[in-house]
Amino acid sequence: MRFLKLTLCYDGTRYAGWQVQKEAPTIQAELEQAWYKVTRETIRATASGRTDAGVHSLGQVVSLQTESALAGDVLQCALSANLPEDIVVLAVDDAPDGFHAIRDAVRKRYRYQIHNGAAPDVLQRHVTWHVPTPLDAEAMQRAGGALRGTHDFSSFETSGAERATSVRTVTDLSVARGSVERDTGERKDRITIEVEADGFLYNMVRTIVGTLVEVGRGAEDETWPADVLRACDRRKAGPTAPPQGLILVNVDYR
Repeated sequence: MRFLKLTLCYDGTRYAGWQVQKEAPTIQAELEQAWYKVTRETIRATASGRTDAGVHSLGQVVSLQTESALAGDVLQCALSANLPEDIVVLAVDDAPDGFHAIRDAVRKRYRYQIHNGAAPDVLQRHVTWHVPTPLDAEAMQRAGGALRGTHDFSSFETSGAERATSVRTVTDLSVARGSVERDTGERKDRITIEVEADGFLYNMVRTIVGTLVEVGRGAEDETWPADVLRACDRRKAGPTAPPQGLILVNVDYR
């Protein structure tokens, strides 16, 4: 039996998330169907995280076991050719025996994009959250400092997923006005939030974003996220930001 590590990029707009569902298209279902077309093998693909409906990825990592002897570059090209145009396999690599995309992950990084302009940006509507109210990105950056480090993040967790613990370590949290797309120049109507941690709770990033936006629009003080964190109560936090602005950037492994 051979263990593989796949890296995927996808636009999650028209999908009901990663996990297979009976009545809706999902990333997992499309990948497993493409795998069968290429290898005539039925497999179960495991992603590093079950991205929700409408959420995107630049570097989702998937593990699977196979009997196929096809080379990684051949599998990469063949899978991409059999996938919809909004899903691309970036790489197929041999992995150590027992490799598991969830259990072996040590760090993940997410990006959230806000379009902070008066009028909606039609061309960006699937990859940004439109917030027309002016936001103070510097205040959001200062407020987010309280969330760095090791804490119980239960205030930022939506119920629905069983976890052994709500404690996570956030190694980086940044808020900046402008785009990370350097070749296009900075966009002053774009606010980019990036969060890196050893793991994330259900809707944790989107709740952090919703909470920081409350600070940015002046509805709450900069010290408020620290109070929310200490409360360990989801009702104390801000709203859950919509899914389309969220992108899984990359996953690191030991």
